[in-house]
Amino acid sequence: MATTIPGSLVNKTKKFFMGMPAPTGYVPGVGRGATGFTTRSDIGPARDPTELPEAGPVGPSPQGASSSGGPPPKRARDNDDGDGEDLNEANYDEFSGYSGSLFAKDPYDQEDEDADRIYNEVDDRLDERHKDRREKKYKELVEKFHKERPKIQQGFSDLKRQLAEVTEDEWQAIPEVGDMRNKAKRNARAEKFTPVPDSIIAMNMNYGQMTNSIDVNSGLTTPFSSGFMSTLGGGSAMKSGIMTPGWKTGVQTGTSTDLDLVKIGQARNKIMDMQLTQVSDSVTGQTVVDPKGYLTDLQSIIPQMGGDLQDIKKARMLLKSVRETNPRHPPAWVASAVLEEQAGKLQTARNLIMEGCDKVKNSEELWIHAIRLHPADVGKTIVANAVRSCPQSVRLWCKASDLEQDVKDKKKVLRKALEQIPSSVKLWKAAVELEDPEEARILLTRAVECCSSSTEMWLALARLETYENARKVLNKARVHIPTDRHIWFAAARLEETRGQKDMVEKIVSKALNSLKANQVEINRDQWLKDAIDAEMAKCPITCQSIIQNVISLGVEDEDKRTTWLLDAENFEKEKAFICVRAVYAAAIKEFSRKKSVWDAAINFEREHGSLDDHEAILLKACETVPEVENYWLMLAKLRFVNKRIKEARDTLRLAFETQGHQSEKTLLAAAKIEIETDEFERARELFNKAREHAPSARVWMKNAHFEWCLGNLEEAKRLCEECIEKYDDFYKIYLVLGQVLEEMRDVDGARMAYTRGIRKCHGVIPLWILLVRLEESAGQIVKARVDLEKARLRNPKNEDLWLESVRFEQRVGCPEMAKERMSRALQECEGSGKLWAEAIWMEGPHGRRAKSIDALKKCEHNPHVLIAAARLFWSERKIKKARDWFQKAVNLDTDNGDGFANFLAFEQIHGKEEDRKAVIKKCVQSEPRYGDLWQSIAKNPTNWRKTTEEILALTTNKIKIPT
Repeated sequence: MATTIPGSLVNKTKKFFMGMPAPTGYVPGVGRGATGFTTRSDIGPARDPTELPEAGPVGPSPQGASSSGGPPPKRARDNDDGDGEDLNEANYDEFSGYSGSLFAKDPYDQEDEDADRIYNEVDDRLDERHKDRREKKYKELVEKFHKERPKIQQGFSDLKRQLAEVTEDEWQAIPEVGDMRNKAKRNARAEKFTPVPDSIIAMNMNYGQMTNSIDVNSGLTTPFSSGFMSTLGGGSAMKSGIMTPGWKTGVQTGTSTDLDLVKIGQARNKIMDMQLTQVSDSVTGQTVVDPKGYLTDLQSIIPQMGGDLQDIKKARMLLKSVRETNPRHPPAWVASAVLEEQAGKLQTARNLIMEGCDKVKNSEELWIHAIRLHPADVGKTIVANAVRSCPQSVRLWCKASDLEQDVKDKKKVLRKALEQIPSSVKLWKAAVELEDPEEARILLTRAVECCSSSTEMWLALARLETYENARKVLNKARVHIPTDRHIWFAAARLEETRGQKDMVEKIVSKALNSLKANQVEINRDQWLKDAIDAEMAKCPITCQSIIQNVISLGVEDEDKRTTWLLDAENFEKEKAFICVRAVYAAAIKEFSRKKSVWDAAINFEREHGSLDDHEAILLKACETVPEVENYWLMLAKLRFVNKRIKEARDTLRLAFETQGHQSEKTLLAAAKIEIETDEFERARELFNKAREHAPSARVWMKNAHFEWCLGNLEEAKRLCEECIEKYDDFYKIYLVLGQVLEEMRDVDGARMAYTRGIRKCHGVIPLWILLVRLEESAGQIVKARVDLEKARLRNPKNEDLWLESVRFEQRVGCPEMAKERMSRALQECEGSGKLWAEAIWMEGPHGRRAKSIDALKKCEHNPHVLIAAARLFWSERKIKKARDWFQKAVNLDTDNGDGFANFLAFEQIHGKEEDRKAVIKKCVQSEPRYGDLWQSIAKNPTNWRKTTEEILALTTNKIKIPT
């Protein structure tokens, strides 16, 4: 059997597929990116090899088809136009395509259109049913694609963050990128510089220098109109060159003269002075140009028109056409003058506006622009002609008055104007402003006769008159203007300033009735604003009367309390405190048993009122609603804070005896007063009384804490154990007992106390933290770490436990373990401000800024992060930014004592005395209770009687300066 050897084995250069038929769907060049395209001469687009060929019909092959694997023979092209598909663009139809419609010969009527529309609606409906599932699937595919093929930028994001930790030495150690150019370009020849001869330097130095004499020994001398006179000078130093009178242009080969820059500057200034002196007025002898503002004034020459010159020309032609068409149209002349003014042609603008004034003499706008475009001396002449042409124009008379410099001349102009227009309020006001009070009163007397409907004139006249005459003037004003409320308010203020306080309420009430009788709509908001104006005018009684008369106007009974409290808040924002008190007085009178009204009034007096006002409102509250215990306690505290101990005791005793307030709060408040006054025995009696009449876990805990602070540890231990027998689920008693036992050096007992508390209250984090610190102090590091792990398992996602874990590892000297704990903590509690604040200062100096940015992105409004960022600015000596961020932190959380301590420590170094006092005052007002460092000092038994200011000072001393 003969063996066929492939051609590729015989001839290595011959490919094995040469001469074989092309596979189905083969397109030449598609493997290297070539794609098929369609032209008008083609029969169809190229076929993508990735598409599968359409399956042929089942059955015997067409006639002439080969049974082998080769391609089928080409079908003969028929001449029938109906068999082939004509792909000409001219035959394309949007509805039928290239193939044409089977019913192309039939008309497309309304039924066909309705059928197509119904089919489209069905398709849209079917598409909507699967829309959500399709969009969800598409979204999943996109996410999967981005996850499998992430962007290069995302892949290197973590490496970019690590660049912040690269030191400067490491940056310098990075090798330079190699130069891939060829040797000739890489090693280019260095530039060569040839030194210039001294002769050229000397010649250029002397070039352009002025001289007043001719050196006859310097070479060739050329007179003005004669030929060359060459003189060869002798001597050791020979000079040569061509010299012209006044200019030295030759070369000197001797000692060169130094260039004196000072003399050049002086010469330049002298030349400039000469030029400015020449530009002078020959008539007055004064300099037209200001030497100091010479260059500045040049800016006025620059045209202010920002448009194109072609646009200016077009506008000029259009306006010219308008003027010629209608020469008596004033806006055309005004627009033309303004156009020329903006184009920088001021004189043309003046000519145009004056031409317009001549043609349209009764146009006020034209005269105003003409006066504006001309200087003041010319403007007076123009305004004189203007008032002759338009004697009833108030604007022109006011302009004429403004052009006058002397006050007497102004008065004359305004008097003439009032003769022409006696009913103009504007002219009367301008005339009155120029007169003294007596003359102004006479003018106003005439003004109210001419302008009887002007409220301003009547009120101005009343202010200048005596009390009796003012009352008459206001009565006349009410007759002429019965619908204006301001006249009534002026009368009320007048009576109040004269001490007639009883008349104020009558006038305001009568004003309300009179305005209603004259069909005037009473706007409640306007009257409330008038009350604010009365308070600003130092008329509190008028203010209160207005509010009392309109506070209920247009308000439903069920909305009164809400509306009135909202009005009080609005007045408080406007700093109208008398109005606020008037609103609260009306609310208390209407709702005397409502606690919310009393609370709002008491809070307002505490923030904005004096001590007497605050005490008065509390006394009134205790008398009106004596059953509210908090008001008695607030009154007792107010008196106690102001060192009125006896009155504070009497207040609580009155609450005990009259109202029977022997509750926990009242008894503990009385005990606190006795403790602060060193009456410890009386305090013990009160504690015993509280345990008998108002027994509670808090009373037992306060009593135990009292004995602990006095050093009676055994008594404190006994009280804690008794409390645990009665209230075993009160976690604070376990905290007190454990700390008492720690102070007694009973480590096992303290451990047992904390363990018992954890069993009863496993979700209380302070118990876990104290137990860990107890084990740490006892040297049981492993046991403490195990307790922390157990606490985190029982209380997942707790920021305090994670923070204690990090600090614990730092205290025991394991910084790497602390970083690992911090990383896990931020993953579990990514929104914890405490953890982010700690993480910022665990970084090195170069990584703190990046970490602080991440912290602000995660928890922007967290006070702990703000304090950490402020300390970061402090370490970078950015004082203003640090102060702003400290201010944000203390405003955001006033209960955080650590924020006030850091702020005060910062102000002690970089602030002023008033800044430090402001921080201390805000801290005392806020009375903070939280903060890790603050609580460690405030709850120390040795500091149990210290004030907030003293605790702030102790906490501030513990603050370290950030570096």
